[in-house]
Amino acid sequence: MSTVTARHRRDDVETVEEEERGETTVEPRAVGRIAARAAREVDGVAADVTAKATVDGEVTTVDIRLPVVYPAPVTGTADRVRAHLLGRTTELTGLRTQRVDITIALSPVEQPKRRVR
Repeated sequence: MSTVTARHRRDDVETVEEEERGETTVEPRAVGRIAARAAREVDGVAADVTAKATVDGEVTTVDIRLPVVYPAPVTGTADRVRAHLLGRTTELTGLRTQRVDITIALSPVEQPKRRVR
């Protein structure tokens, strides 16, 4: 019976079988930044999003402060952000997002600037 080695040479690139690969860790701070950036990709979200994440193995939970721009619908915007974060965070970090907790912060309506004469 022949023995198969874990390393193979192909096109001058050495590949390592899955059993020998190392482990990649993603810091919670990086996950929080990725989540905040992903939230800004959704219409109706103001730029000053903040997010914190916890990472436990291959699972993450995200706690996000979401400023919703008036007159965007709060519930609809939060639902779209949650769905977008679940996919986008997993796509960019490789971690499974278990939960997204959202705190809504209404963005203040900008008042028109008054002219001084």
